[in-house]
Amino acid sequence: MASLLLLLLSFLLGVADVHGENFRICAFNLHNFGNSKANKEAVMTILAKIISRCDVCLLQEVRDSKGTALPKLLQAIKRFDTKNQYTLLASERLGRSESYQEQYVFIYRSNTATVRDQYQYPDDLPGDEDAFSREPFVVRFRAPKTYIKEFALIPQHTTPSNATKELDALYDVLQKVRKIWKIENVMLLGDFNADCDYLPKKNRKHVRLLTDSSLHWLIADHSDTTVRLSTSCSYDRIVVHGETFNKAVVPSSAKPFNFQQEYSLTEEQALDVSDHYPVEVLLKVTGPSAFNGIVSFTSYCTVFHIFSFLIFHVLL
Repeated sequence: MASLLLLLLSFLLGVADVHGENFRICAFNLHNFGNSKANKEAVMTILAKIISRCDVCLLQEVRDSKGTALPKLLQAIKRFDTKNQYTLLASERLGRSESYQEQYVFIYRSNTATVRDQYQYPDDLPGDEDAFSREPFVVRFRAPKTYIKEFALIPQHTTPSNATKELDALYDVLQKVRKIWKIENVMLLGDFNADCDYLPKKNRKHVRLLTDSSLHWLIADHSDTTVRLSTSCSYDRIVVHGETFNKAVVPSSAKPFNFQQEYSLTEEQALDVSDHYPVEVLLKVTGPSAFNGIVSFTSYCTVFHIFSFLIFHVLL
């Protein structure tokens, strides 16, 4: 009986692996991440759990001026998930003021994705110089198991008071990236502040990122990406360029990840981690899980029949 149950357990674990094969891209505003948070064990544990769910995770609002908080975060992730290899790629410190600067940071699984190129947008477009407070740090990834194989990620954390202008200027960044890398599979993601008072409905017609039909906004306007119960805004977004990229997305997979609910945290505990929920999307991969869950469903049915068979014969 023990050997039969072990066989069943092995099969169940195999099914779980199949179900989790899709490639996950995330964007997470860490809300003033630096040494203070890095020295809180409970916060770092939750961050490790959240980030290790992702094949590629963009972090924003990283304010690690001493350069010690990010290494601690990476080590916490590596300790939590020993099955994957994680690498960190960070931009320079960005901001108009010396007293307030942030970095864009990508933490990714080097066993599922590799960096092909990187590009710090110079923000020198004639007639619109210095459009961004924190100009995008663009990274081109290769992910062999995904359908599209390669894609570029354009991150942005907009300034709330200037969100409309910066979102529109992201369109120029997109065109520049498409031209220099000759690539069409481009995703724009991050804390866009693209909702509520920061992006009034009357301003949307002035944002080319919204009016160009080749761009697909994957996080719905009604999604709440904020932790505080007193707010309900879809600030954090994921946008993909082109039909090829859009078709490579697992349908209905783009959403905020409510880590407060997932890890049974109080609002206060969740706010210690961040005042934003991460947003995420799954890319289809080649292999069994590419069939949009059909294989997983079939596998679970098979497990049910095998389990029934085993129980029947054990009882006999």
